[in-house]
Amino acid sequence: MHYFSFIDYTAIDILVHRVYFFFESTIIFYVFAINLIYFLLTVIAFLALRKYHQPFTTAERELLMKSPLMPKISLIVPAYNEAATCRESVGGMLRLNYPNYDVVVINDGSKDKTLETLVSEFRLYKSSRVATGTLTTKPIRQIYESSDPVRLIVIDKVNGGKADAINVGLNVTTSPLVIVVDSDSLIERDALFTMVKPYLEDPDRVIAVGGTVRAVNDCDVEYGLVKQIRTSHSHIANFQSVEYLRAFFGGRVGFSLMNCLLIISGAFGLFKRDAVLEAGGFEHDTIGEDMELVVRMHHMWLDKNRDYRIVYTATPVCWTEVPQSLKILKRQRKRWQRGLFESLWRHREMFFNPRFGIVGMFAFPYFVIFEMLGPLVEMLGYLLTILGLMFRIIAPEIAILFFSVSIMFGIVLSISGVLLEEFTLARYPSWRHSVTLFISGVLENFGFRQLLTIWRVQGLIDAFKGKKGDWGAMERRGFNVVKKT
Repeated sequence: MHYFSFIDYTAIDILVHRVYFFFESTIIFYVFAINLIYFLLTVIAFLALRKYHQPFTTAERELLMKSPLMPKISLIVPAYNEAATCRESVGGMLRLNYPNYDVVVINDGSKDKTLETLVSEFRLYKSSRVATGTLTTKPIRQIYESSDPVRLIVIDKVNGGKADAINVGLNVTTSPLVIVVDSDSLIERDALFTMVKPYLEDPDRVIAVGGTVRAVNDCDVEYGLVKQIRTSHSHIANFQSVEYLRAFFGGRVGFSLMNCLLIISGAFGLFKRDAVLEAGGFEHDTIGEDMELVVRMHHMWLDKNRDYRIVYTATPVCWTEVPQSLKILKRQRKRWQRGLFESLWRHREMFFNPRFGIVGMFAFPYFVIFEMLGPLVEMLGYLLTILGLMFRIIAPEIAILFFSVSIMFGIVLSISGVLLEEFTLARYPSWRHSVTLFISGVLENFGFRQLLTIWRVQGLIDAFKGKKGDWGAMERRGFNVVKKT
């Protein structure tokens, strides 16, 4: 006797197909929605870049160079095991075109010869300078200054992580404005002028400004400045170049216009020092200290009904070495995803909370639903689609629709990011490099993006598990330095 002969397997089969179709359709709609929102932000960015992101003219810069009223800026440069790049990057920072600034490098207990390299290269001596700020940090071992007439301070401290290193810099400097920049980065010569422009135009309200970060891999570097811009010999680096163009020129311009920008890159961001101190400095207990601070500033200022602006400006560029090793790239992306989760979880009160205006009703939910959970939904979509085809649960047309929405929209967005670069800033001098970026914008959607999705899901799982870790180390190749003649 068949005990289950009463079961209507046809009805079960229909139910399975319907449930499967519902989930597949929901994921297709989800992927379509996130890509549509990003496309609309890209269109907004195209219009805004031409109107709102114009640098000072040469005549204006010359006048400002002579003005005694230009606010002093301190470049806060946390460094951990940066011996391969610190000589060129710090040297370039000391050659910037701005009348009133200094460079504060914090050696966060490096295990390589970062400190020795800086002491030797810039003829440093032990200084009697002391920290006057009140942020709690790991102990300072020694503060150094240069015997040469350069505006450089180097702080040697016990290792405490990137946030702790930045807070030490904030304690030591007294400048009203600080720019947090990675020690492996190269800032364009006029970048401080363009970075400070939004603050000069609205000094009472602007509390933070984000700049643009680009990949320096295989560009020619001379005297700490990028002299020849080109694409990389590495496909992995070029894929990231396209990714950066898409993220900065698309999403951040749009969010900035609505004053709901939640991310300022830790590699290149300007802040009012007093505002950062009021917010409590950079948070030690999170891997995404840059985003967490920006979200916290939104949270605090909106909670107190204060008028403020946190903006992104596309013109100032900071060039940084991006990973060319999949191992290092995986570590970086998992860390970024954990940081995103931690920042959003800490400030979850803002989620769909009308008290926080457009930040609470649009930007915060967008980052939760699409940026944080997006990789998980996308990977689930790939798995359901493949399994559905294998077991003939869904029609081939549904699978084609999913891959079209996912991959074709990705290609459109990647190419749009490159087009924004070409029609606005146009940093790449040769059409060959632009063609390389266009090709990379297509190819990254076939394997590379899916690999990033898997790593981001792993980072999200690590975050759910409560995994902790420091700001990590990146294996530096060093800059493509042009021999000085």
